[in-house]
Amino acid sequence: MQHVTSRSGRSGLDRRSFLRAVAFTALAVPATTGLTACTSGYDDAPDPLRPLWLQAEEQAKLARQLATESPELRDAASVVADVRAAHAKALRAEVERLNRPVPEEGAAPEADQGGDVWASLAQARDDALGLLPGLPRHRAGLVGSVAAGCAAALELGQGPAPDEPSLDVTSVTELEDDTAEALQRALGAEHAAVWVYSLVRAFLDADYDGGIARGERAHLERRDECERLLTSAGRTPRPAEPAYVLADPVTDAASAARAVATAEADAATGWHGVLERTDEKTVRTFAAHCLVSAATRGVHWREAAELRPLVPPLPGRETTAD
Repeated sequence: MQHVTSRSGRSGLDRRSFLRAVAFTALAVPATTGLTACTSGYDDAPDPLRPLWLQAEEQAKLARQLATESPELRDAASVVADVRAAHAKALRAEVERLNRPVPEEGAAPEADQGGDVWASLAQARDDALGLLPGLPRHRAGLVGSVAAGCAAALELGQGPAPDEPSLDVTSVTELEDDTAEALQRALGAEHAAVWVYSLVRAFLDADYDGGIARGERAHLERRDECERLLTSAGRTPRPAEPAYVLADPVTDAASAARAVATAEADAATGWHGVLERTDEKTVRTFAAHCLVSAATRGVHWREAAELRPLVPPLPGRETTAD
């Protein structure tokens, strides 16, 4: 997957810097060992991710059935099935890692919504977003990606868009250093996305004007909000670079669509990184909706660029362009 980097090399999208940050995060998450369990106590409450896991399994089955029974929906339903099966696998691995007690009843939220795969998928997105405020950091990243994957898959159907939260980011007056750095990286991705959208106008015909305008406006808004958040917390937002370098230069419509898809994937990665580095609820909610927004826009640009998978199951958490 290509990434957008700055000409000066200072951009927060630098691949080596990002990989170092991911490695640090992995090392910083306490390992769950027998010794830890004995010394810190065992949490005997049912795992809050278990319902999401079982919900994902049921929705994957529903989508597979729909793909078989409805030829006109076969392609879209198959994508949904793949996405939700990947969610089930990731959630199951995390649930089994902690091995909490299994509840006797009410294990999973309603999955079929009367057989409507799109309503079911929208409910799964909202259930995941609803859990985010109370999760530890590493789980917030996973669940945020699940929500974004559901939202992205909904772009294939007629599912409702999520409500944008009403947030006052200036209410955040203090940030931990790792949270501030993650926000600076996400801001760097937003700067780069604005630059990419401006660049591709010259290579895409009028059919793309609406998508370009909406995408550019969304990233300008995210950029401005992120700058306000950092400033209110006493941090100085990093400015945009004069220009950015693409691994795959833009020379025609196809490469332009790939560049935008990459910019959206990089934005998703940046906001996922914020989720894994904050406990502050306003910041976490803001990051989650920025992640969802980038993931949903990315689907249409991936389709235009003929990238596969069309819907990456866990946006921001995995390689999202071929």
